[in-house]
Amino acid sequence: MIPTNNTIPYTATPRITWVVIALCVAAYLYQMTLSEADAAAFVDAFALVPARYTDGAWAAAHGASRANLAPFLTSMFLHGGLMHIASNLWVLWVFGPALEDRLGSGRFLALYLASGLAAGVLHVVFNLFSPVPALGASGAIAGVIAAYARRFPYAWVNVLQPIVFLPVFFMMPALLFAGLWFAAQVMQGLGSLALPGAGGVAWWAHIGGFLAGWVLVRRLAPPANAVEETHAATRSALWPWTTWMRWMTWWWRR
Repeated sequence: MIPTNNTIPYTATPRITWVVIALCVAAYLYQMTLSEADAAAFVDAFALVPARYTDGAWAAAHGASRANLAPFLTSMFLHGGLMHIASNLWVLWVFGPALEDRLGSGRFLALYLASGLAAGVLHVVFNLFSPVPALGASGAIAGVIAAYARRFPYAWVNVLQPIVFLPVFFMMPALLFAGLWFAAQVMQGLGSLALPGAGGVAWWAHIGGFLAGWVLVRRLAPPANAVEETHAATRSALWPWTTWMRWMTWWWRR
């Protein structure tokens, strides 16, 4: 399922959302300028490699300080390919602006970074001796998805689900979207324990980020005007259908 938009309007400029997107794009463009050897060294230095903290031999061989915790932060701004960065930043853009509008830029940034750090910690816990670098904003964005669903339980998400070559769009409640997405991460995460080393997705990072966002939004979000926001979300959810019916009525009366 690919989210395309949501029903929660926003008025403030999503500055932090834009800044995060800009930093990720800048880091990716810089990565593209590096030679293969320099790119590998760059990733080892700034991505999150669990073995850096649990395997002294690996740390010594790569000249990595085990006391340096910066990769827990820097790794969430790096990406491994065009589809990787495009998919992550698209989801951030779908859910980030409305959440930043309600939380305020400072609290939104705190939630984003805390979710990303929690994602990194849980990834290391479940991949203690892995020498494979973990990088990407998906852990932090998982926190945004969870926080959005809990802050706007009445919201709807427009979803694209490709069926063979046919793109199918449909609306679904944000809580249901987040719940299905989280369940998929848990199933894949449990599967990765049975088949360690299979695949290249940091499922437990997604789980850690999601749980952090779910918990933190209750402490960071100001009180909601539930009646007003529920009305706005419902009206926006119905907009595609009312527009279609108006067009059909106009066509019928011609």
